[in-house]
Amino acid sequence: MRRDHWRRYTDRLDPETEYREIYAKVVQHEFPWDMLMALSFALFRTYAVPGIGRLLDETGAFTRDTQKRYDDTTLLLAVPGEKGFEHPEARAAIRRINQMHRSYDIPDHEMRYVLSTFVVVPVRWIARYGKRPLTDNEVRATVRYYQVLGRHMGISEIPETYEEFACLMDDYEAEHFGFDPGARRVADATLGLMLTFYPWVPDRLMHAFARSLMDAPLLRAFGYDRPLLPIRVFGPLGLRLRGVLLRFAPARVRPQQPEDIRWIRSYPDGYAVENLGTFPTGCPVGPRSARETSTGPGPD
Repeated sequence: MRRDHWRRYTDRLDPETEYREIYAKVVQHEFPWDMLMALSFALFRTYAVPGIGRLLDETGAFTRDTQKRYDDTTLLLAVPGEKGFEHPEARAAIRRINQMHRSYDIPDHEMRYVLSTFVVVPVRWIARYGKRPLTDNEVRATVRYYQVLGRHMGISEIPETYEEFACLMDDYEAEHFGFDPGARRVADATLGLMLTFYPWVPDRLMHAFARSLMDAPLLRAFGYDRPLLPIRVFGPLGLRLRGVLLRFAPARVRPQQPEDIRWIRSYPDGYAVENLGTFPTGCPVGPRSARETSTGPGPD
């Protein structure tokens, strides 16, 4: 197989009708590590919206059992892309996602913003750190894939194009990013988990490396210090060098499966999709009036 096998393959597909196939090749063959990291950072960004980060802190899911919550989120989101929206496991995964979200009074604009991060952050990450940028076909397929996922989740007013998704995300963050103590606890717990992904790297260095990949508004929203200049320079530079080297690697033949991701550790004996996630009881909680997003600045 030629090194550009999967790019040439996706170029032959129609992003309007074969979007799931294109997206699967991007995630499982062309950019498996980049997509995993980018989607993890996309979710991480959403904590900087106080209404989102505060709710996650109040539920305790991302602070008491961070590993399981990370694993469940990754596994549930992976199923539709891997198997297609009509597959029974994909339907079960989306049903679980909807059941969890509907247990809380989450404003539609927050759901729409989270969806936008799943579209925009990976495109920007791969453009900066990947072996090549995504092609127009791949970007359009990504947009189409998340439009369909969003409709399955009951999200309204979903953007039509990548440019609209990007504007939505950027404008929303400019208006809503702000410091919240609960959101900071969720961010700290998530970074603490990420430190375990590469245990041979000292924790302080790994934490500084993660912060070197965060833009200034995100750092301010969490109240994180900028890392030292050498880390700010060599952290992103190291990822860009990795992307350059991967240009000479052979095309990946075997698709990456969830069980290949070594830092998903909660289910060594396997899992059932319908048992993933949390199972809140009672009426929806988290009244919208109490969760209005603030735009307060981060701590001094």
